[in-house]
Amino acid sequence: MGRLAAQWQKLPVTLTELCIDTTLRCGQSFRWRKFGDEWRCTLHGRILSLRQDAESLYYKAAFPSEAAGAASSGVLRPPSGDAAEGKDVHDDGDDTKALLDLRALYDQWCRDDANFRKKAPQFSGIRILNQDAWEALVCFICSSNNNIARISQMAHKLCVHYGPKLGQVDGEDYHDFPSPSALAQPSVEAHLRQLGFGYRAKYIVQTAAMMCETGPGWLRQLRNPACPPPWTTGAAAATAATATDGSADACVPTYKTAHEQLLTLSGVGPKVADCVCLMGLGWGEAVPVDTHVWQIAVRDYKFKKLASKTFSRAIHDAVGDHFRTLWGPYAGWAQSVLFTANLKSFSEQLKNGGDLESEDKAAGEHGKMEENEAATRSTGVTTAKRKRTTVVKVEEEAKVAVVQEVQTRSKRSKRG
Repeated sequence: MGRLAAQWQKLPVTLTELCIDTTLRCGQSFRWRKFGDEWRCTLHGRILSLRQDAESLYYKAAFPSEAAGAASSGVLRPPSGDAAEGKDVHDDGDDTKALLDLRALYDQWCRDDANFRKKAPQFSGIRILNQDAWEALVCFICSSNNNIARISQMAHKLCVHYGPKLGQVDGEDYHDFPSPSALAQPSVEAHLRQLGFGYRAKYIVQTAAMMCETGPGWLRQLRNPACPPPWTTGAAAATAATATDGSADACVPTYKTAHEQLLTLSGVGPKVADCVCLMGLGWGEAVPVDTHVWQIAVRDYKFKKLASKTFSRAIHDAVGDHFRTLWGPYAGWAQSVLFTANLKSFSEQLKNGGDLESEDKAAGEHGKMEENEAATRSTGVTTAKRKRTTVVKVEEEAKVAVVQEVQTRSKRSKRG
């Protein structure tokens, strides 16, 4: 967002363009917490607050005082200078001009897809967040065999134990997300295991260590140049979009190259890589395929059921390619709408008259991520409790089989 200040500011954003009560709790971001009608989260040294009515989105920010940084007093001060007048230091004009026309996208997907047309009216305003790539990477490493409520708890623990404290609001402590250097320390893995992270602890520490070695440019080089980080504009945005290891001559990235690079990280498989591409790097065509999306593909798009609960890289690619062909360059955005509709908590609240507050009690119903992303790219995980883990092997023959199956179904439907 462009304008942040101590007082509430207003944006003319309707619920059809953005519904925060759905977007902030459907498995995209895991650190937004609701207090009454207000959502709060930390981002890059500030505490953000959001609330919404039918016609407008309201927002403000609180910044830690200089004394808090030195003495950890936790006192918050309002912004000064431009920010005190409602202008953020990165403001480049109209706050809403960069927003994609979500209603136009919904209209397009409804025209092209009868199933989307059936579900969309009940789930309007679901927008993909433009998140910090490092935070998205760590949180989605935590998503392996996990649910929304527990991933949120893990993200909160990371901030409390390793993130810098920014201050308090209404007696609640707020910490920023920890840096790679904070999570790369030798003692972190054992502590995270004590905190309930399990095998994910090793992946977080190893990935943090790699980020420390490569520097922030490694993730920046993977970002979609058309979607710079929201906290940089102008020359800073151009730098963030193109810089790698300091070279101005870096190759322009693509979704596919970004995805393949992410697969080299510890604990990152195809689904996690797609989550980071979509929600942390701005690649709208990325379609994360987990058990929810596979259920949708089988139930609503006539993919054949599998004998096991795991699926290969080839099937992951086949499902993603199908939806990219159907929905176009923002296929990941369309997928998020159907993903949300498929969550048990949202489908149940729909039956109960669309009570969004019921989601707080049902957040744990996100469902298990049966595909073990960590095992896809890592070795040596031997925890006895993980009997359900199956290493997903990527075989080109499997992709051929999937394509042949799709073609067979098509021929059968024509004969029928």
